[in-house]
Amino acid sequence: MNPEPTHTSTPLDSMTPRQIVDELDRYVIGQQDAKRMVAIALRNRWRRQQLPSELREEIYPKNIIMIGPTGVGKTEISRRLAKLADAPFIKIEASKFTEVGYVGRDVESLIRDLTELSVNMVKTKYLEKVQKKAEEMAEERILDLLLPRSPAMQEPPLEPTNGENDQPEAQGPTDTTRMKLRQQLREGKLNRRSVEIETKERGLPVGIISNVGGMEDLEQNLREMLGGLLPGKKKSRRMKVAEALKYLAQEEAQKLIDMDEVTKEAITRTEQSGIVFLDEIDKIAGREKMMGPDVSREGVQRDLLPIVEGSTVNTKHGPVRTDHILFVAAGAFHVAKPSDLIPELQGRFPIRVELEPLTKEDLIRILTEPKNALVKQYQALLATEDISIDFTPDGLEEIAATAVQVNDRTENIGARRLFTLVERLLEAVSFEAQELKDKKVVINAAYVRDQLQDIVKDQDLSRFIL
Repeated sequence: MNPEPTHTSTPLDSMTPRQIVDELDRYVIGQQDAKRMVAIALRNRWRRQQLPSELREEIYPKNIIMIGPTGVGKTEISRRLAKLADAPFIKIEASKFTEVGYVGRDVESLIRDLTELSVNMVKTKYLEKVQKKAEEMAEERILDLLLPRSPAMQEPPLEPTNGENDQPEAQGPTDTTRMKLRQQLREGKLNRRSVEIETKERGLPVGIISNVGGMEDLEQNLREMLGGLLPGKKKSRRMKVAEALKYLAQEEAQKLIDMDEVTKEAITRTEQSGIVFLDEIDKIAGREKMMGPDVSREGVQRDLLPIVEGSTVNTKHGPVRTDHILFVAAGAFHVAKPSDLIPELQGRFPIRVELEPLTKEDLIRILTEPKNALVKQYQALLATEDISIDFTPDGLEEIAATAVQVNDRTENIGARRLFTLVERLLEAVSFEAQELKDKKVVINAAYVRDQLQDIVKDQDLSRFIL
């Protein structure tokens, strides 16, 4: 019988699929079908955690393929989903991998990267828990440097007795001075003083392996292994009290956490909650050619198959099982089709959802509605220079219409076209921000046409600039 996995509470535990979709709506406009599918997949993970261990191990995630042009929200949906679930998440282009035997990254490296991300996430969580205690310990070390403890303070306290004379002894002048120093330290009055602290430097060998493609993981592991064997050099450094306090707090926090527990929890989170987003899956679709640069495409698919199907990958933190990691693949599939993937890999992505191209109305909403909307970003940035940017409704409509027009005439890059247009639109304002006399700029339809008309009319120029 498999042991019960460690399951930490996340905001997802109390969210229904409808609530997950509502949360995604705050950042991604449209694409309701894709949101529903990923919301169901995420909720099924929570449902699976509630089952007995025997049945839980038999239920595997239903991997998803998102089909749609670039810039319609495929990556953003997955990224927001992982953030919502507080799950380890990695996005990587499938085209970066090569078949074993070719120079390039092997597919197992994505699981190693995902595990590393998970370890960092859990370590950060543990560090936050011990931060207060670490700061108190760092404070004591700073006080020891500023005013060494008296011999009485260094001795352990005596065991209490039942006698009548158990009252604490009067504090000496050193103890009183230490208390005053502590108060000054907390009030920031000693921040400009300098102290000398001892730092450790790990002896890391340099240049173990030359920059050969696909050898980065091996070199990193060798550097860590050999760096751990070599004695760390101790070096005295003088720094301001405020800086030393932060440094020593970090050092004490590292001592307080149990890395074995961190690693154990991180591997469990990777196996039970990890999400891998495989972008550009269509770039490795297509049947094998006998020669040319595409020679390893089908080989990459066959290397991916055991990872997606469920296997054990050895990482520097220990073996990681991929059986219950959720894989979300995405691709435009302009040339290739999902059916061009090898049948075995197709079978491992049973859920397929098609994302719709963005309309002018969608682009208007993208400009204004999301929590991190582009218009809000520029208004906040220029507000730091006391400049008020007012986008009128007809101005927003003109920007969206121009984006649709340029996407149709050149390359359709979806909502990403808005970034190029708005950046071009506000280029003069951003450059002359400090010199502008009128601190309010109104972006209406006439302003948009005036700034962009020459580029939009000249198709060759728009290919280079927009």
